Amino acid sequence: MLLIRNAILINEDRRFRGSVVVEGDIIREVLEGDQQPAAGLVIEQVVDADGLWLVPGVIDDQVHFREPGLTHKADIASESRAAAAGGVTSFMDMPNTMPLTITLDALEDKYRLGAEKSVVNYSFYMGATNSNIEELKKVDPSGVCGVKVFMGSSTGNMLVDDMETLSRIFAEVPLLIATHCEDEETIRTNKEHYKALLGDNLPIEYHPLIRNEEACYRSSSLAVELARKYNSRLHVLHLSTAREMELFDNQLPLKEKRITAEVCVHHLWFSDADYESFGNRIKWNPAIKSSDDREALLKALNDDRLDVVATDHAPHLLREKEGNCLKAASGGPLIQYSLPAMLEMALQGYFTPEKVIRKMCHAPAELYRVRNRGFIRKGYFADLVLVNPDASYTVTPEQVLSTCGWSPFEGISFHHQVVKTWVNGQLVYNNGVVDDKRAGRRLLFDPF
Repeated sequence: MLLIRNAILINEDRRFRGSVVVEGDIIREVLEGDQQPAAGLVIEQVVDADGLWLVPGVIDDQVHFREPGLTHKADIASESRAAAAGGVTSFMDMPNTMPLTITLDALEDKYRLGAEKSVVNYSFYMGATNSNIEELKKVDPSGVCGVKVFMGSSTGNMLVDDMETLSRIFAEVPLLIATHCEDEETIRTNKEHYKALLGDNLPIEYHPLIRNEEACYRSSSLAVELARKYNSRLHVLHLSTAREMELFDNQLPLKEKRITAEVCVHHLWFSDADYESFGNRIKWNPAIKSSDDREALLKALNDDRLDVVATDHAPHLLREKEGNCLKAASGGPLIQYSLPAMLEMALQGYFTPEKVIRKMCHAPAELYRVRNRGFIRKGYFADLVLVNPDASYTVTPEQVLSTCGWSPFEGISFHHQVVKTWVNGQLVYNNGVVDDKRAGRRLLFDPF
């Protein structure tokens, strides 16, 4: 057995000194203060945390690990290593790979890749198209995180724009429906407007004007309308505008919500004022928008209208990020520094560390009903992260484990550093070194 002792546990909105006993892959005991392990337990290994923070592993509900088909920029092995280094012990990967994950066979192929390659736990979304609803209805909800619906095109040809199909998905598919919400018609109109004014060589500052508030709101409000009509289980991904916050509420506990909302780290950290300094490195879909939008997102996160924080980790090579705002690829790597970035924002007073752990660890587990993960609880899987809250360092390209080799946080200093990461009781990250053992397992889900 493993004893992690003398840690500061941050768990379930509490902070206390204590210890955790791990037996195999399971948390055997959670001890407070000077409590000692039960008599008769054979402790084979002791880690003295010496006042470091012990938190549950982060569950990132939105990543693009690019495998299969796009492995020149990332793959499951490399990105799961980056996840472990960032304290992320579980991920949910998107279907816009090559081939697209729009059949059961393609979905199970990805699960086989996860089993072969992932250092951390994994799940994969089934992708929706205008023509695969019968395939979606065959998916086993206990073994798949959800169905992804692009209600606005992004990377990959998966736009679902047929209203009859959308209605059937919301009415008939017995899975969590996760949506990318940007209205394609609005984007197209905006793009043509600015091209007519200024030509094709539009700088990055026009990206949030093309993919603007109206494009986001029109699509998000449609998703919410459909979910209310059919009592669907809807989760709206990477919200980016103040106006969209009126679509969500905090009247029910998370476990009882049928409509939930996600915000990503980059929409909390950056605003459109940062395009001048960071350029295409912070080009995402949906676009990073104004400081007023950012402030509204922070407020909604604190008052629980926004339910979870994720990354939309989407690596591209830097050469793919070159060009004007119409040509540069959208997306970037975030998973290795998402927890340090959020804890840095907590240090700056935007929210508490307890809120960070709630939104990145507990809430994804509750929202998706992930079985026995996301908390430091007796009987739960031992997905644990040790964090040094007093480590000052500056992000450099040499530290980046993602295949793409860069980070939008380069040059930024953080004061919280992941020291150790355990996945299913196995130490997979230890002071800068990743153990490539395949500790990850397929996530399982309880019914809604």
